[in-house]
Amino acid sequence: MNSFKLITSYSPWLILACLAVGLLYAWLLYSKRTPWPKSINYLLAAMRFAVVSFLCFLLLGPLVRYVANTTVEPTIVFAVDNSQSVSLFSDSVQLHQATQGLQAMREKLENEGYQTQVRTLAAADQNAQNIAEVKYGAETTNLSQLLSGVQEEYAGQNLAGVVLLSDGIVNQGISPTYSNYNFTLYPMAVGDTIPKKDVLIASLRYNKVNYSGNRFPLEVELQQEGFGGTAATVTLTENGKTIERKTVTLKPEQPIQQVPFQVLAGGLGKRHYEVQVQPLQGEFTTLNNTKHAYIDVVKGKIKVLVAAAAPHPDIKAIRAAIETNQNYETELFIPGLSPLKQQDYDVVVLHQLPGRVPGGEAALNLVRQKKIPALYILGPQSDLNDYNRLNAGVNISTSGQTDEVTAVASGNFTTFKLPEAAGERLQQYPPARVPFGDVRLAPNTEVVLYQQVGRVRTDKPLLAVQTAGDRRNATLLASGTWQWRIMESANNAQPEVYDKLITNLIQLLSAPRNKKRLNVYPTQEEYTSSDEVRFNAEAYNEALEPIYGQNITLRITNEDEETKSFNFANGENQSGVNIGSLPGGRYTYTASASINGQQQQDKGEFVVEELQLEALNAVADHNLLYQLASNTNSRLYYPSQLQQLEQDILNSNHKDVIYSSEELNDLVDLKWLFFLLLGLVCIEWFMRKFNGSY
Repeated sequence: MNSFKLITSYSPWLILACLAVGLLYAWLLYSKRTPWPKSINYLLAAMRFAVVSFLCFLLLGPLVRYVANTTVEPTIVFAVDNSQSVSLFSDSVQLHQATQGLQAMREKLENEGYQTQVRTLAAADQNAQNIAEVKYGAETTNLSQLLSGVQEEYAGQNLAGVVLLSDGIVNQGISPTYSNYNFTLYPMAVGDTIPKKDVLIASLRYNKVNYSGNRFPLEVELQQEGFGGTAATVTLTENGKTIERKTVTLKPEQPIQQVPFQVLAGGLGKRHYEVQVQPLQGEFTTLNNTKHAYIDVVKGKIKVLVAAAAPHPDIKAIRAAIETNQNYETELFIPGLSPLKQQDYDVVVLHQLPGRVPGGEAALNLVRQKKIPALYILGPQSDLNDYNRLNAGVNISTSGQTDEVTAVASGNFTTFKLPEAAGERLQQYPPARVPFGDVRLAPNTEVVLYQQVGRVRTDKPLLAVQTAGDRRNATLLASGTWQWRIMESANNAQPEVYDKLITNLIQLLSAPRNKKRLNVYPTQEEYTSSDEVRFNAEAYNEALEPIYGQNITLRITNEDEETKSFNFANGENQSGVNIGSLPGGRYTYTASASINGQQQQDKGEFVVEELQLEALNAVADHNLLYQLASNTNSRLYYPSQLQQLEQDILNSNHKDVIYSSEELNDLVDLKWLFFLLLGLVCIEWFMRKFNGSY
């Protein structure tokens, strides 16, 4: 029921004054002799009285209060656990009986004045009109998310209760018994609580990233029920080829056993391994006998050569910082103390090389011959003229004088980021000694750290990075930075900023320069079979500036050499292309586009992991459903108790809820009143003119 009410902050007696003003105005105007009949005169006087009285009333600042009442019927939500385990391990007749009965109950509740809705685990069936037509294809079960989503969706509404059809098996998210729900929950249990005779692979444990040529452990967790004393065979295959086979005796007193494998990581890239326990006679299901492992085989550790003309405390600090990253390893070369090992180095750190004294030529020659990216650390023993001839991005002209400076981060360098505490900790570092003179940067050089003298920040670089051709160089114009690491360790728990600065430099120098003009890549390195696979695309012109609107062809190939093609255009604000969900396996992709008349191509690979969570547990968990019911002062129901469930909901006598909303507005803001008054004035003016007056 809706209602209006006028409110004014002045005394209501002033309304009589407004009426008196209107009456006086009409009497003064129409009390004289007129050329029209008395009936018209009375009508004109009434209109003038109404207009003037209402205008005076508006001067009192009246407000209109509008109260709207909305009646909301109680809502019953039917939450259906449409996971695969429900259809796989429930009696089909029982499940059909339950869904048909719930649909009939839903229709009867609607006839009784209830609103009903259906919610499922899978978004595609979220608005299903018929419970019996729900598809049981969800690959995971997260009942907590389902019930919490219902609670959030109907917050502040008349939610009378939720009927949950489920087997109680949860394999994702937290247990719903730990959540508090503000509605009555009516669980209906399906599935079988009797353990089945089965052998299955419960899980695989392995490192997802392994180095090429190394052996890595892959541990199989084998679980059995009812097969104690039986021999089971576990096979490990790659690309359909059996790598290893093991036979184990299942122990009656030990339902879970570990079966270890040692696998050789051959080649580079994504590798797909399949582990299977051979089916045994009398197994309830073989859907859980297979699991898949996906690993990324990468090149061995990044090798960093640390070369110096003579021993120095900086060397220990730099090596300690580099080795905080377990993917890096260092080799030391100091002439006369440690030999130069002939290896394939990814990065070289040259401490005060080239130097004023001979001895480090071997490391310099290695850098020149193999074009290895280098970090040059300058100091008192550096030969700056020889360094300038290397064209490493920085050119220094000095008379031999030095200056003491502190470090300040450049706000324009975005290739890598330092920790948030970098600004504060850099100011705590002790001053470092640098060459005093003119410092010039090459056009392709960026500044990472600037020099600061006292409190004055200069435009001279302290640390700069150069990109030239296919390799990078970096130059640190100060030695003695070992004090930075010690100072940061003394003031803080860890020298986080110093270590991160050095490891970021090594990572940047060791990474090959990306000169591709077409870059197409999946938004994730790994997907699950329930995920939607998405690709992003970047295109560049000859100056490596981003361009948009390029037509790109993407081809996806699975392990069976089956190919699917997709066409899309890259856009500045577009999210790429969504190719939908894919079955589990390793996939390769090739993308091509014509950019300014030149054919460009990019390729790569990604993994889709087969979840198989729904096949792991065939035993329904009705205890969980019972606990959910107890938490909301309800009870657990079975398909044979549909009539009882319906009666319990109707006997709960859920009432309609009336929601009221109040709106307060100035009366003068109502536009229709303006047009009403304007209409009365115009009618009065027209009648006076029509009857010969002015």
